[in-house]
Amino acid sequence: MLLALLAACGTIPPSTLPDDVAASAQNIADQPLVVPPLTNMRDTAPRVLAGKFQQAAWTALPGWQSDDLRQVWKGFINNCKGLMRPISGSLAMQARATPRAWQPVCQAAAQGGMTADTASPASVRQFLQTHLQPWRVLDASGKAAQNTVTGYYEPLIRASRKRHGEYQWPLYAPPEDLLTIDLGTVYPELAGKRVRGKLVGKRVVPYDTRAEIAASTARQPPAIVWVNDPVEAFFLQIQGSGRAMLDNGETIRLAYADHNGRPYASIGQWLASKGELPLAQTSMQNIKAWARRNPARVQEMLNANPAMVFFNEETITDPELGPKGAYGIPLIGQRSVAIDTAFVPLGSPLYLATDYPASTKPLERLVFAQDTGAAIKGAARTDFYWGTGDEAGAMAGRMKQRGDMWVLWPKQAGAPSAR
Repeated sequence: MLLALLAACGTIPPSTLPDDVAASAQNIADQPLVVPPLTNMRDTAPRVLAGKFQQAAWTALPGWQSDDLRQVWKGFINNCKGLMRPISGSLAMQARATPRAWQPVCQAAAQGGMTADTASPASVRQFLQTHLQPWRVLDASGKAAQNTVTGYYEPLIRASRKRHGEYQWPLYAPPEDLLTIDLGTVYPELAGKRVRGKLVGKRVVPYDTRAEIAASTARQPPAIVWVNDPVEAFFLQIQGSGRAMLDNGETIRLAYADHNGRPYASIGQWLASKGELPLAQTSMQNIKAWARRNPARVQEMLNANPAMVFFNEETITDPELGPKGAYGIPLIGQRSVAIDTAFVPLGSPLYLATDYPASTKPLERLVFAQDTGAAIKGAARTDFYWGTGDEAGAMAGRMKQRGDMWVLWPKQAGAPSAR
């Protein structure tokens, strides 16, 4: 199970604390695709990528003709909306696919007349093969990159807007006194690195730990919801976002907003170190059972992890779309992935060839690089977004396969590039 995997982790798990979350008051998926003229698109200096790319034929992509592309057009149009956003050129931002390279392709998509409802798999495949060129991802030495593919998901929890009965475990909005310092604005070599803290007098000091927040009512931020299960609330923080089914029948999304800047520590390892559970048995189900047997020690267990994630509430307008990833685009189950932007820029369509969890059954499909994660490092390293709920969580928890990756890039633009 997922927590058994997390028990061995010494850093924040994948996709929990993205380095660059695009803040937007409006959901980009609800907006029309607007493609500006190429002459109006500002260019900035190229970003150097650590990896290399080798041109490949579409026939070299295993299983390409078998990929059911019915979901892909919605994802492709949303991805174009992200690609057509203005760029700042700030090195504090994660590397993203070069917008000017994509302008002709996104313009063709906008003018072609296909919609998510009318696009057939055959027409989508023809469009992609007409406009895009596969490039095999290589490592820094120039060899074909093969790396680990893990999985993540969007939890579904039960909660209430008011604290009562079984709903006793808060998920908080960001504190008003939380400071975020972007180191890349001062030191370009630290692009994407941020520290969090609070102001005490004239000094910036580390922000409160989970234990300190829990112990001081005066230091607690506003609670968005109260959850009925402490372990599920904890897991939602691990994943970084989730859906909450409220006791009034409403379903909302709790989207990642920020965190307290403290390092992640595994509660599975804490239970093992205390002799409460063998490390190999620290699954979510076993931790829930331990919490039911030891209600007076639940907060002690949670406090073993000083990190805390804060959330924003979002309305769910399209149940098929997940939370926003680091690219600011809503993820689509089994069509979005987290990658290392040192090798592959955000916003790139990719072709991924791997296997289903704990099996040799091929999992080969087009995906979009729309997220990042603290543990996602290296050429072709991938975190596969499975979707929402328990079934997606079960697949994510078992996912640890090897995978190959190709970037699908505009034909007229040469090799993949970043800004």
